[in-house]
This record gives sequence, structure tokens and C-alpha cells, in this order.
Amino acid sequence: MHIETQESVDAGGRRVAVVVSRYHRAITDALADGARSAFLAAGGRGDDLTLVPAPGAFELTAITRALAGDPAIDGVVALGCIIRGETTHDQHLAAAIAHGLTQVTLATGTPVAFGVLTCQTLHQARERAGGEHGNKGVEAMRALLESMATLAAIARGDGAGVRS
Repeated sequence: MHIETQESVDAGGRRVAVVVSRYHRAITDALADGARSAFLAAGGRGDDLTLVPAPGAFELTAITRALAGDPAIDGVVALGCIIRGETTHDQHLAAAIAHGLTQVTLATGTPVAFGVLTCQTLHQARERAGGEHGNKGVEAMRALLESMATLAAIARGDGAGVRS
């Protein structure tokens, strides 16, 4: 079986949750705006998109797990921003979140997109939340929609995106 990457996907009929950390809110709000615009641009309806706040990046995992277990949700985008400090706290936090979100996908079968910025500086984060390096919220939503389409094609066994 050969799986082709899909350049564009249709979000129509997809029910997606976006979990957004409130820590570094100016950055994460921009990421959420990007994710929302990407969902709508792909044909998703505003009523099919649920935005859920999380107190901080660490809480993304538990909230994402609760949403991924809901049959009314087809996929989840987790958005956050971690800035390096004077200690290694950021590294432990980022690793825990990445591992936790991976476990959510594996435990539930619901696709989860990782949209957590892990930057050295606030300037780097701004550049990735609508600045010179694009908007990682847009990229995370597109990755989720493409993953959802690919997983659906695999489940069908003969759908678009899958070749024998």
C-alpha cells in the first residue's frame, strides 16, 4: 500500500477542537486565530470548531485527552508556547507535553496535532505566530486535517490518498 500526501483537504463535516494554552496569550491567541482561519478556509463550519482554553501548556494533555475521548470530536489541535528560561524547565515541559499528546492519539485513535511552540525567545515565538516564519497554528490545523483524511482513507482501504 502506498499513501500519498494530500496537498489540500476538505474540512467540511469534520468536528475539530482546538485546545489553547493561555500562557503567553498574545502568542497563543495568534496561533488559535491561524488554526481557525485554516479550518474555515478548508471548508469547515464555525459551528464544527470548538475552542477550549487551557491554563498553561502542561494542561494541554489532560484537556486534549478528554476531548479526544468524546465521540463528537474528530480531531484535536493542541496549541501552546514554551519559552526557554534560565533552567531546563522548558525542556522537561516540552518533552512531557509531546509525549502526553502522542499517548492521547495512541490511546484514543483520535488524531492530535502538535502546535506547541518551543522557542528560545519571545521574538522567535512571535515570528512563528503570524510573523516572518508563518503561523504554526495554520500548519497544525492543516496537518490535523490531512492526517484525518489519510486515516479515513486507510480505514476505507480504497479511498483517496491510498494506493496499493
